Amino acid sequence: MNQQAIESIVEEVVNQLMKNHSSQKSIPIAVSARHCHLSKTDLEALFGERFELTKKADLYQLGQFAANETVTIIGTRGSIPNVRILGPTRNLTQVEISKTDAIKLGLNPPIRESGDIKGSSPITILGPKGSIYLKEGLIIAQAHIHMNPQDADYYNVKNGEYVRISTENERPITFEKILIRVSPKYRLEMHIDTDEANACLITTGEKGNLIKYEGSYD
Repeated sequence: MNQQAIESIVEEVVNQLMKNHSSQKSIPIAVSARHCHLSKTDLEALFGERFELTKKADLYQLGQFAANETVTIIGTRGSIPNVRILGPTRNLTQVEISKTDAIKLGLNPPIRESGDIKGSSPITILGPKGSIYLKEGLIIAQAHIHMNPQDADYYNVKNGEYVRISTENERPITFEKILIRVSPKYRLEMHIDTDEANACLITTGEKGNLIKYEGSYD
């Protein structure tokens, strides 16, 4: 097969892939700033007995909200005030930050899926009525996509699968190893942290395109 024929085949394959790629609906991207989730027990330790979070604004994910209340998180080197609490309360307390935040705190949290805090970094949380020390609970959140089962069928993906997401903004980039999280309660949305967003000039509301890996991601 001569070079011209090979180039023609390659061009046709690329055009077909681009056609299939562009036919998919794009995925909205949200930039997730540092925040914390608190258990009921820890909320009361920080804010007082029988304290309830008050809603500042609803989040895109159903039932989730940004609270008016904030806390200060403290590491071995520094602290960060005004860290927003997200409600409602959860079964366990977890703090999610960026790598830049971690450097300021003097800590080295792992990149983890939300809820996977075993063996993660320690952190001290200070509220208006008290403080708590967590032996584990500080993570950098794994970039992920929330979707419901209908979305998963549309994209032909499953819970726990990894995909690529490409953007077409002023500084286009392809994100690797983006975790798929599927639940009937989820609405379609990709979450990245502030470091990831700043590196490629992404703001909340921009969109990306999903690209499946050939085979499984290793």
